[in-house]
Amino acid sequence: MNLSMRQLRAFLALAEERHFTRAAARVHLSQPAFSALIRDLEDGVGARLFDRTTRSVELTAEGRAFEVSARRVLHEAQEALSDLRERVAKRRGRVALAVLPALAAGWLPEVLARFRAQHPGIELEVADVLSQACIERLRVGHADLALAASRLDTPELRAEPFCSDGFHLVCRCDHPLAGKPALRLADLAPYPVIQLARSSSVRQHVEAAVYPRRLHTVMELEQLSTVAGMVRAGLGVTLVPALTLFHFAHPQLVTRPIQAKGLRRHIFLLRRRDRALSVAAQAMYEHLMAMRPQLGA
Repeated sequence: MNLSMRQLRAFLALAEERHFTRAAARVHLSQPAFSALIRDLEDGVGARLFDRTTRSVELTAEGRAFEVSARRVLHEAQEALSDLRERVAKRRGRVALAVLPALAAGWLPEVLARFRAQHPGIELEVADVLSQACIERLRVGHADLALAASRLDTPELRAEPFCSDGFHLVCRCDHPLAGKPALRLADLAPYPVIQLARSSSVRQHVEAAVYPRRLHTVMELEQLSTVAGMVRAGLGVTLVPALTLFHFAHPQLVTRPIQAKGLRRHIFLLRRRDRALSVAAQAMYEHLMAMRPQLGA
């Protein structure tokens, strides 16, 4: 049989009250409707659960055994409904993000702080990884949403434009390029350049923009903070997107926008096509879209 919450509540009310009229009033039913509900329950389980006399109502042996399970089932069902209501109300839940390291370090913290203030009960998980790792975490279900520099529209994944940023030269304030009002890629040709590793989206954008020429690369590094240190030491200049410039805020360094065809990084917000977002993840999606970085051309 298919037990209902209504039957369980009626059974437990009668088990506690030991009186049909009082138990019926407790669950807001008329006595005939309540009696029919108990009778249907007993017919469904194939056993008498109560011994009835004109003076008393007592649980049978089967009724006493069922009472233990009925209380547990009703409690678990109520807990499940309460948890669901909390999640629908955005007071509980969990969201996992996979985000490019530069966005995770610079733009994201304040965005998450505002989200946490609005939804303090939602747990947040952030993986600050490169584009391919962002996409892989989303693909295998380790992330609900990903911010990556790859537009990967597939039957499995959906990508939509999120933001884009132009590139800037970073050099020491005493470098020959520091005083030039307008810069082109050709202006970098005589100078040593410090670049990020080839696996980074930044490096891939730079390589595509200068092709078929090459920059005079003297060092390849994994971390932007390390690049900043090398530039401060005068070991070379670097090219980085606007969203990473917080790494280079230092009195010894200057930044200059550089104009070049195709030298613009586009960031995409990715999610699964074949799975609906949870209520918490949907709230995060809407929050991220509302807080997108606003960067000039």
